[in-house]
Amino acid sequence: MDIRGGESSHRGTERGATAEFVHRPTVADFEEALRARARRTPAGRAQALMAPLLAAIAVGVFSALHDTAPPVLIVSLVLSVAVASWGTVRGLRTMARRMFSVVEPYGQFRTVADERGAVSNGERMSYTVDWAVFREYLETPGLSVLLGGDRAAGVAVLPKRGAQSAADVDRLRAILDRNLKRL
Repeated sequence: MDIRGGESSHRGTERGATAEFVHRPTVADFEEALRARARRTPAGRAQALMAPLLAAIAVGVFSALHDTAPPVLIVSLVLSVAVASWGTVRGLRTMARRMFSVVEPYGQFRTVADERGAVSNGERMSYTVDWAVFREYLETPGLSVLLGGDRAAGVAVLPKRGAQSAADVDRLRAILDRNLKRL
């Protein structure tokens, strides 16, 4: 993989094929990635369900200790779970804005992926990442989302709208299938 241009010398072969994307990240990309992670990974589901579950437990324990009337208990449970769920959604949006704020100064990216990893060249920075950094990936209608391992909270977002041709999305999917676990 040539880090200067991101091109592979094996462009025509199946295993040596590359996929090229040119994109400018958006907050919506990160929101979509975090929502997909919350739905499809055990860690994401635990993170999304923790606050509502703790709120329900706290109201239940408090109500049991203070001998609360059933209608008050039910209203309290509904309100506490609703507020905790709203807080979880707001938390995901805040996290997406923070993730975006890290990459936004770098402008538009050109990312080229091949069997060894991906090279991204931004307007103000460049980096290379090997597939070993990630353990699994998932797809949404608009994104390919790369996820780090159990102890790594790494999330990389590659918008499909940046594909230079329709075949690039399929080539990227084939590359990812050979190198990462699909969720």
